[in-house]
Amino acid sequence: MRAIVILCVVAAAITGRADDFKVEEGFTPLFNGKDLTGWKTEKGESLDGKTEAFNGRFKVADGVLTLDPAVKGDVKIFTAKEFAGNVHIKFEFKPGPKCNNDLFLHGLKFDIKSPDVKNLKEGEWHTFEIVLVGDKAEYKCNGELLKTMAAKGKATGLGIRAEFGAIEFRRLRVKEG
Repeated sequence: MRAIVILCVVAAAITGRADDFKVEEGFTPLFNGKDLTGWKTEKGESLDGKTEAFNGRFKVADGVLTLDPAVKGDVKIFTAKEFAGNVHIKFEFKPGPKCNNDLFLHGLKFDIKSPDVKNLKEGEWHTFEIVLVGDKAEYKCNGELLKTMAAKGKATGLGIRAEFGAIEFRRLRVKEG
């Protein structure tokens, strides 16, 4: 019996470590998982210390940023930090029913919806990357290239638009240079 208890404790410790997320070397978090510190409204109003924006359209809980479709409004939030030059942004997202929300960076817009995101599965976590190098922006989901666009040179923050349907974000991070 003692051996079984020890085995269960060791298995639980290994499982716990497997779920621990660590930001890759060279990347810095864009989202602290606790609140909207480091984010702002489209009008430039700081969201520092807030756990919701736009009457709960954006909500933060348990390390996840949720866009709640029950709260109406076509609204955007942006990182307070703006990015110029080469930048690599990574995050995970979980789309809900009728997900059609947007990302903005350097004047470009990308729709997170089917069929723009291949193999999009509701209720499952997906990895997403935006890689801007020189004048080229690449969008990838689960390692697969989705789209390449000509990047515009203007420095901007990363924008997230709550348009239609539910979506959750976590583990947002950036590497510059």
